[in-house]
Amino acid sequence: MEITVLDAVEQANQMQASERSVARLNMLVAITVAFLATFMGICKVKDDNIVQGMQQAQANKLDRWAFYQARNIREEIAQAAVVQLRLAAAGKAPPEQAAYIDAIQTYEKLAAEQNKKKEELRIKAEQDQKDYDSGNYRDDQFDLSDALLAIAIALLAVTALTHQRWLYFVALIPTGFGAVMGLAGLLGWAIHPAGLIRLLSRCLSVGCEKIFAEAPSRSCIVVDWARFNLKCCKFLV
Repeated sequence: MEITVLDAVEQANQMQASERSVARLNMLVAITVAFLATFMGICKVKDDNIVQGMQQAQANKLDRWAFYQARNIREEIAQAAVVQLRLAAAGKAPPEQAAYIDAIQTYEKLAAEQNKKKEELRIKAEQDQKDYDSGNYRDDQFDLSDALLAIAIALLAVTALTHQRWLYFVALIPTGFGAVMGLAGLLGWAIHPAGLIRLLSRCLSVGCEKIFAEAPSRSCIVVDWARFNLKCCKFLV
């Protein structure tokens, strides 16, 4: 079969067109990956700040509940002292009851003061819990965004290797959802992946149950091996 000049030119044009198509696809992949990396970096900074705020809120809540218990104990001790003083004053003569009355008033004032401070601590501790829950809500958004964008980058890497244009459009699906969840975390949108997380958790639990149900012998082997190691440790001791 003879190859004419026109055939050679046509083949060269086809190769150039294919190379240009691959170059455009690689350029799209590179731009998309650069965008995703930048966006993930911004989300990471914001997520770290939120996690730090959650840790601070959790620490404040624990401290305030500890102080709440201390105030509560002081209040109960003061109330018990009031009861004891009243019982003691009941058996005394009226001239001697004046000193008991002063002490009773002092302990009643102390109990009221501790009760007031205790309630203030309770309100602050409950607010700390609300702050923690609010931060956890946004942290879940960033977690799902990070997972989706990681999947998108993996698909884009495969796209760059295989030069399959359709795979690039498949990668745009997790890219879009990941960008939406990241923006929801940054801008405070009320979009939460609670339903998806519950679904994934349920699928994972069902999958684990199925694996152990289909392979009971493996579980027995693991248990027997653990018992053997325990017996060896006891023998060595």
